[in-house]
Amino acid sequence: MSRVALLTYSTKARGGVVHTLALAEALADLGVDVHVFALGAEGFFRPLKVPFTLFPVTVASDSLEEKVFASVDAMLAGLAEVAGEFDVLHAQDCISGRAAPQVHARVVRTVHHVDDFTTPALVDCQRRAIVEAGHVLVVSEHWRRVLLQEYGVAARVVRNGVDPARFPPVGARRRASLRESVGAEHRFLLLAVGGIEPRKGSKTLFRALGLLRGERPVLAILGGQSFRDYDRYRREALALLPGLGLDVAQLGTVSEDLLAAWYRSADALVYPSIEEGFGLVPLEAHASDLPVVASDLPVFREFLTHGKDALLPAAGDPVALAAALERIMADEELRATLVAGGRMVVPRFTWAACAAQHAEIYRSIS
Repeated sequence: MSRVALLTYSTKARGGVVHTLALAEALADLGVDVHVFALGAEGFFRPLKVPFTLFPVTVASDSLEEKVFASVDAMLAGLAEVAGEFDVLHAQDCISGRAAPQVHARVVRTVHHVDDFTTPALVDCQRRAIVEAGHVLVVSEHWRRVLLQEYGVAARVVRNGVDPARFPPVGARRRASLRESVGAEHRFLLLAVGGIEPRKGSKTLFRALGLLRGERPVLAILGGQSFRDYDRYRREALALLPGLGLDVAQLGTVSEDLLAAWYRSADALVYPSIEEGFGLVPLEAHASDLPVVASDLPVFREFLTHGKDALLPAAGDPVALAAALERIMADEELRATLVAGGRMVVPRFTWAACAAQHAEIYRSIS
């Protein structure tokens, strides 16, 4: 069996990092000798059941370009000392994908999505991090088509998974306490996960909430750790709120236990992304019996069906999103239908199946 190094750019609770840790543990359950390498000074956002090593990185500038290249250099320096101990290096992002081929001949790269970089240096860095890997994977058919059309790279689809055990039911007292903490004792509570940033459609969400008729819901926003600086967008989005009569609680990054409790304490998930690689958050909501309002994105349509297991209003359209939110808030039967539909989706996406596909790929190239 191959000895595999999984590489990720961060220790924070972003989608690619969540994927990396879950995949590592599922691979270990299959008997794969796996070790995780990441950039960071502190441990991961949750306990990890497999060995891991963190490489320190120092960035002297707020420039995205300088942060990316400093991170590539730190990953490269760390891997140079250990790469020879592994049969396969599996990079999960642009940074590790750029570093890994420089120190190892057998590199697998998972492209979760393609960033909208604008400077020539970053565009070239991302391109090389895709085309220089020997074996490229993606998490959706949408991104398989994008890589083929825009990079000439034939990628294999290996989808994400979800672990329902991470989202156990919570007691009535804890649920009531969380709702009370944001003023939602007797009001509809919407949960948004991923922070306030362009990809998550935060401005669309705030505008949609301002269009709602009748009693306004409470919005709780979790997350927000990002490699990129979205401070300007965040300030612009928050500037939309005054005068809308909205109660918005920005809760930031929370522990795994608390994240699961919020999923179980809300009345619906609102996830109006305008771009995603796959969309782990709707799956996590399904695993928590939480009805989902997302966006009509190609990646979501690969596993969600409008009206059956989610509502999928047009991406970037606050009027369409407001209509969907009014429906889900007013119709208890609809919410029950979406929860039941979500329970049918979850078993199709297991980390065990994901890991088995990866193990097969590792064996074929070792």
